[in-house]
Amino acid sequence: MPIVDDKVVLKHLVSMEHLSAEEVLGLISRGISLKNGRASHALEHQVFVSNLFFENSTRTHKSFEVAEKKLGLDVIDFHAETSSVNKGETLYDTVLTLDALGVDICVIRHSEVDYYKQLIGSATISASIVNGGDGSGQHPSQSLLDLMTIYEEFGRFEGLKICIAGDITHSRVAKSNMQILKRLGAQLYFAGPVEWYSEEFDSYGQYIAIDDVIEELDVMMLLRVQHERHDGDGTFSKETYHRQFGLDQERYQRLKSSAIIMHPAPVNRDVEIADSLVEAEKSRIVKQMTNGVFVRMAILEAIMRGRKEQ
Repeated sequence: MPIVDDKVVLKHLVSMEHLSAEEVLGLISRGISLKNGRASHALEHQVFVSNLFFENSTRTHKSFEVAEKKLGLDVIDFHAETSSVNKGETLYDTVLTLDALGVDICVIRHSEVDYYKQLIGSATISASIVNGGDGSGQHPSQSLLDLMTIYEEFGRFEGLKICIAGDITHSRVAKSNMQILKRLGAQLYFAGPVEWYSEEFDSYGQYIAIDDVIEELDVMMLLRVQHERHDGDGTFSKETYHRQFGLDQERYQRLKSSAIIMHPAPVNRDVEIADSLVEAEKSRIVKQMTNGVFVRMAILEAIMRGRKEQ
């Protein structure tokens, strides 16, 4: 990696659009250093963090929790199902309450796109907001762990041929990644059902049939079919989707030997990817999950650094 300043300073992390290329590379660099055993940020005072997840999550939620505990932060439990949300409390008032109680950082996943705008624009709330996913909007920490995984493999982004395939319209992962990867110089392709593609993505890459590009790819980035966002429309059976758009053994063999497979998980096995390929030699799906802890540590360090400099 070129020499970059890995002491990134952030007040919030809500969207990849708000990060400069230098900040992105700095967070990746710091994540790699932490993974390689570099000491984490030394706490000068007690820091409280709360994870507010209003949508189901295993990887993002627990990854943040492990990252927080590795950094020595005090994690304040929050469970939406037993909170005042059930009494009609708004997200704003929940965060306002936690802020008043002394919580420094709120990691939030919510179904409302751009939920964070009201929070970071508040003159009253001083807590830092980390976006753990907003509806079909953005997922910046997932994007950063994806970038870290790609960089560990290739040492660059410029000129890499990357295909993002699947449920693109509903994927916050796809939107975060296409924006930053284009800025970093990657050549992007999109594949999957035309029903789940929008012309707005044409400014980032080329929509193409997966079989027309697979031999050229450096990265095959698969997306989960988000059944919960389709209202049971039944557009495709699992078998039909896998045959037309998924990564099966035949397509796997056509990938370059140096190519890697990625997926944000959870994986719908034998839908986006054949069950036998989830842990195959070219797969980096497990590595992505591991990298998530370290890049989220880097994010939290940057937030703490930003709060110190306020």
